[in-house]
Amino acid sequence: MRRLTLLLAMLLGLALAAPVSAGPPSEVRFATYNASLNRFNAGDLLADLQTVAAGGSVAQVEAVLEIIARNDADVLLVNEFDYDPAAAELMADLTGYDHHFTAPSNTGVPSGYDLNNDGVVGGPDDAFGFGFFPGQYGMLVLSHYPLPDARTFQEVLWADMPGARLPELDGEPWYSAEELQVLRLSSKSHWDVTVDVPGRHDVHLLASHPTPPVFDGEEDRNGLRNADEIRFWADYTLPGSSRWIVDDDGTRGGLEPGARFVIAGDLNSDPADGDSLPGAAQQVLEMPRVNTSVTPTSAGAVEQAILQDANNVVATAQYDTADFGEAQFGGPGNLRVDYVLPARPLGIADAGVDWPLSDDPDFAEVGVFPFPASDHRLVWVDVIVR
Repeated sequence: MRRLTLLLAMLLGLALAAPVSAGPPSEVRFATYNASLNRFNAGDLLADLQTVAAGGSVAQVEAVLEIIARNDADVLLVNEFDYDPAAAELMADLTGYDHHFTAPSNTGVPSGYDLNNDGVVGGPDDAFGFGFFPGQYGMLVLSHYPLPDARTFQEVLWADMPGARLPELDGEPWYSAEELQVLRLSSKSHWDVTVDVPGRHDVHLLASHPTPPVFDGEEDRNGLRNADEIRFWADYTLPGSSRWIVDDDGTRGGLEPGARFVIAGDLNSDPADGDSLPGAAQQVLEMPRVNTSVTPTSAGAVEQAILQDANNVVATAQYDTADFGEAQFGGPGNLRVDYVLPARPLGIADAGVDWPLSDDPDFAEVGVFPFPASDHRLVWVDVIVR
């Protein structure tokens, strides 16, 4: 009788527990947006946000807020948001998100070395990541779901990456041995932010913003760094390749096997066009676990590729996420550089790029150069979390 009672109790417990993982899957909208909310001085972004919060007008901030509101992402990574905890909290309030995460960025942090080899130590190009003050061009995660945990990888050294693509010029190392002992891989940072989707598995948002692969010389130090910043996620998500990685709290290794994740951010790399190292974007796009069954597109990107200069590739324009098409300013053409990449077994219900046609009322916040909000477009994917 006692064994029967225990069996019934176990069956009852299983029945009560079943709804946690049973039922229809949840659709969670993950999005990334390089909102160009960077300013030239520390504190300027907070001041602009405070002006809007008080009922005043800052046109660019208002355009950004409208774009964020109409896309209604559950989890949103904002690139180019100057690091400032007070600004991050106010941004969450203005956008109606209950949860947010931010952390320091390598941008503008002095390295103490002449990293661009111009004979002078100091300035934005000798910082660990290009920036005029610490935290410029930082990142922010906004979420309707709790964010119970996060790992940051701001201080990971580039030279610690096995097979690092360290630059050379005329057969000689670009960076000295002393510089490589301090030079960080991330131009901003790499974050693994845990998203607690109620009643479902946690999803790891893998957020970053690799350096643009330009603004250098024949040594291609930014192009090589961009490729290795992207590669970081390929290593981090493979247990056999992640042992070299140590987070900022000293914990070694990457994701647990089978963990669900979404790679997001402005990766500054188009898989078929632009100035990035060939194959750089493919390091994550062609990962076996990454679900690329649906690629975000827009009709507005195609329209602008046709209307703008001849340096745009119209055949792939539907996938573009950034408007760099003005040839008179030396632009490389419109490119696909912003990504939201869920990993199987996560599914994709829908996806898109907020790039309306020019006769759409929503085009007002997107616009053309000099853009009301940003030269990038918000990219979203409705992820199926079973």
